[in-house]
Amino acid sequence: MTTESEAVDSAAPAGLKKGAIGIVAVIFMAVANAAPITAMTGNTPIAVGYGNGLGAPAGFLFATIILTLFALGYVAMAKHITTTGAFYGFISHGLGQVWGMASGMLATFAYVVFEGSLIGGCAYFANDAVNTIVGVDIPWLVFAVGAIVIIAALCYFHISFTAAILGVTLVAEVLILFALAFSVIFSGGGPDGFMLDQTVLLNKAFEGLPAGAFGTAAAAGSMAIGLFFAFWSWVGFETTAVYGEESRNPKKIIPRATLIAVIGLGLFYTFISAMVLAGNGAKASVEASISASPLDLYFGLVESNLGGFLLDVYKILLVIGSFACALAFHNAASRYLFALAREIPSAAAQKSIGAAHPKHGSPYIASTVQSLITLAIVLAFAFFTAVQVPDADGVPVDTPALVPYVNIYGLLALIGTAAILLVQAICSAAVISYFWARKTHRGNIVTTLICPAIGGVAMLYVVWLLWDNRAFAAGLAANSDVFKVGPYMILAVFLIGLAYALWLRYAKPEVYAEIGRTVIEDAHERS
Repeated sequence: MTTESEAVDSAAPAGLKKGAIGIVAVIFMAVANAAPITAMTGNTPIAVGYGNGLGAPAGFLFATIILTLFALGYVAMAKHITTTGAFYGFISHGLGQVWGMASGMLATFAYVVFEGSLIGGCAYFANDAVNTIVGVDIPWLVFAVGAIVIIAALCYFHISFTAAILGVTLVAEVLILFALAFSVIFSGGGPDGFMLDQTVLLNKAFEGLPAGAFGTAAAAGSMAIGLFFAFWSWVGFETTAVYGEESRNPKKIIPRATLIAVIGLGLFYTFISAMVLAGNGAKASVEASISASPLDLYFGLVESNLGGFLLDVYKILLVIGSFACALAFHNAASRYLFALAREIPSAAAQKSIGAAHPKHGSPYIASTVQSLITLAIVLAFAFFTAVQVPDADGVPVDTPALVPYVNIYGLLALIGTAAILLVQAICSAAVISYFWARKTHRGNIVTTLICPAIGGVAMLYVVWLLWDNRAFAAGLAANSDVFKVGPYMILAVFLIGLAYALWLRYAKPEVYAEIGRTVIEDAHERS
């Protein structure tokens, strides 16, 4: 089989900078992808008000279990294969190049839209923070474009630079969330005590918020929404493998970083969300979550327990955290674009999008392309969408300030998470095939067969739940054209990947043979 150097001429671009980052940096970037403060503040109210109610923390616990099962098989492959394409490379080795290319394109699509989603969230949070802290109403689009430009500049340089930024922001996020949770513990819980029997028992994850719960007429939820937003809160942990080519010892670092990220995030999410619900009390938690200001589930508790100054700090960290998350997704998306470009039959693509910066070792052209795509997405939403919110008389009123939160953040999160869960389910099948059908390496029956089988089926179940409750999940954006075509976009991307791989198999078999095979040091696998 040919190597990359044989598939491309002698002027082929160098790879990404090897040995640039260690396990701490990889963990920071993966966890920053999940954006703990954004996941908790933005997703918990949705899970509580429209999903499994007080059982939202149990939903996080369930997701922890399922994603850990998936991760055990995922890291088993990471011990043998190191590739910037992650899912793309793993699936191509386990199920073949056709499935690998289709899944790689779908994963790339997911990470591309995730950056757009987080830019929308960042802009919304920034507008709110500046408006409430200093009383200046700066249009959200200014923050969105500014964030895109800053991310583009940062990602032009050495990856350790962005890793350092993500590390600092992540530590600050975790500290203030811990401070909030322990303030509840030290005060002996909230008006209803700690309510652990209502929040963390696993069976509560599968109970929807009852209609009219706690005397609140507008209350009603579906456990499907709670579970979906629990899984969305993790998206990004799997990007540990994306940094394999740039890590110092990927065979050890990537598996460890992945499991630490999955389990650490899960325990953290379950603990924080349970304490926040306890601090607010049952009735107040539901009422805040379905109000016009759902972020008050956290903001109100921060102000009462930690004070007004730390509330301002919290709002600033929420902006920084969502920015850091967008930055991390940008890193992942640009590396997927880079990985795909290195293996298509075009010298122009290989020397541009598939090229690494000669000094910084960054995928700088792929990064620029990703920035332009994100800018186009944000501008399209800004000028062609609207959010209508019923006024006191029930008359729909255009509310442009909600566009970045409801349409950009919410809709793109739904579309991207559905896509990435499908890719993870396919990856679970690839793990089983790699170790048990192809028998490329000897696998442990628990970690490479039973665990990925359970994890893959569970992820398909969550996607089905999302589809079955899709209109409810979209909420105010249910009438959006983007929402309506979302499932078809996912299907189209996947089918384009399949068709392209099949064309390569017959038209350019030497290129087809290399799909997903460009790995560290051009070695196909490592024993």
